[in-house]
Amino acid sequence: MKRLSVLLLLLLAGCGQSSDRTWLGYAEGDYAFISAPQAGWVTHVAVDRGSWVKKGDLLFKLDDNSQIAARDSAQAAIAQAQGQLVQAEANLDYARSTFERQTGLMRADASTRQNYDLAKSNYETAQAQVAQIEAAENQARAALANALYQLSQRDIVSRTTGRVQDVYFRQGEYAPAMTPVISVLPPQNIYVRFFVPEDEFAAIHLGDKVKIDCDGCAKNIVATVTFIAGQEEFTPPVIFSVTSRKQLVFKIEARAPGGLKLNPGQPVDVHKL
Repeated sequence: MKRLSVLLLLLLAGCGQSSDRTWLGYAEGDYAFISAPQAGWVTHVAVDRGSWVKKGDLLFKLDDNSQIAARDSAQAAIAQAQGQLVQAEANLDYARSTFERQTGLMRADASTRQNYDLAKSNYETAQAQVAQIEAAENQARAALANALYQLSQRDIVSRTTGRVQDVYFRQGEYAPAMTPVISVLPPQNIYVRFFVPEDEFAAIHLGDKVKIDCDGCAKNIVATVTFIAGQEEFTPPVIFSVTSRKQLVFKIEARAPGGLKLNPGQPVDVHKL
């Protein structure tokens, strides 16, 4: 009877065993590498590694002497054009009234053709001068708008929210254009990358739900398979299988809306739901 009870317990234990597969992997992140559209000397770095930044927060500054000079030059050109325009419009008003008077005198045969032609020429010249100065002012305003934009590009602000992962240039260093100065990891960009042995590859599909376990992390972390490599590869040296030593694996990625509350590089166990 005792032996029968033991056999029954073993049978029940065998029935309760799960066929759930466990795959090993690690957390990964898609970093935002933030650079300046222009080259320049770094004059100030406003964040450190580990800092939390929000959209609009200042990250770093570049020297702006040239951009300030361009702005001031454009503002001076506008002021000069406005001063010239006042005088040119006064000349235009006088030339218009003279031309209108000569036109009336010509109709009354009280003036010469020469005086009429001179008044007309002066009027047309005054019109051209006003138009020329207005064009110069518009050009200076366009130059000012461009100078202000170029100046704004010397203060680089964050366009995303996340934690600063690294700072590649410090104050006093020259940063080439389009070269990352700061890297930020938005929390929604954290996902898991795991590896499925070749003989278990048929068990995983795009859109499958997987459960993620790790030491010290929250319970019931669920993600969706969003990427499956089209070709197998050799097992990465940092991944060691507990139950087998498979040499060929497929790389899989799983994500969740809003990202996963994990740290890049953190080892995880992945189970298919």
